[in-house]
Amino acid sequence: MTSRAFYKPAPGLMLMAAAIFSASLAGAQAVSLQEQLTAQYKVVKIGSDTGGYSVVEKGTLLAIQKGGILSVPYSDSNVLSSKYEGGTIKGPSGLALMGRKSIMGKFGKEQTTHLFAVGDKVYPMKIDVNVAKDSVTLGIVACDSCNKTDPPTYNKAQVVFQFPKGSLANASAGQVEDTIGQVLSISSEDAQQQGGGEKQGGDQGGQQQQASDQAQQPADQAPAEPASIEKGMTTDQVEAAMGKPEKKVTLGAKQIYYYKDMKVIFLSGKVSDVQ
Repeated sequence: MTSRAFYKPAPGLMLMAAAIFSASLAGAQAVSLQEQLTAQYKVVKIGSDTGGYSVVEKGTLLAIQKGGILSVPYSDSNVLSSKYEGGTIKGPSGLALMGRKSIMGKFGKEQTTHLFAVGDKVYPMKIDVNVAKDSVTLGIVACDSCNKTDPPTYNKAQVVFQFPKGSLANASAGQVEDTIGQVLSISSEDAQQQGGGEKQGGDQGGQQQQASDQAQQPADQAPAEPASIEKGMTTDQVEAAMGKPEKKVTLGAKQIYYYKDMKVIFLSGKVSDVQ
């Protein structure tokens, strides 16, 4: 009779393999979530010359929804962090502010900070996903032309969105965006910048055209049904109803179609959400 020897890995090796596998999954989730959030929040590009700083390329315009975010001028080498956790904004620690005041004093500079007000408009500067720490950090800079700040300072800050322990690894991009939106919502003005134009004028023009079309129709002919999108529709069905989108973003199994006043989100080729 032939005997067979079976190898049984040591418990320590099994734990190590599990840890490596878990870390690789967390890393993959971070990359995927990072890509999806970067597609949703376009970062601003700021340049400088002898005349100072200016916006070279606009990012997604965001509106401050909660007060308590403390900022510093863009020219400062450091940035202040505020944390959003449990529905509350927590400003920079007193130790961080004291340290900044000391550094500024050594260089003979006056300490200048600015508290963003609810309704202020900002652009995202950077997005950082840290699954291990269950946090998403969003750097922001003021849209001075939107806020009518003169002279411009381009105040900047960063907000750390802290999620419950172990939850970010399984969170969807939509869930993270909902949390970010509680503090920094995408401004309605951003949709107009992306091709919506002046909504009021556009609506008036549409109403006039609609009235003209209805006047030319026979009295017994009912107006055509408006285009509609339903959950589960394919990309071909959406394009047949709405026409070609202005922009397409593909992130693995997720696709986003951008139209003038809305975006359609597909998962595995079928409509999952409309925003």
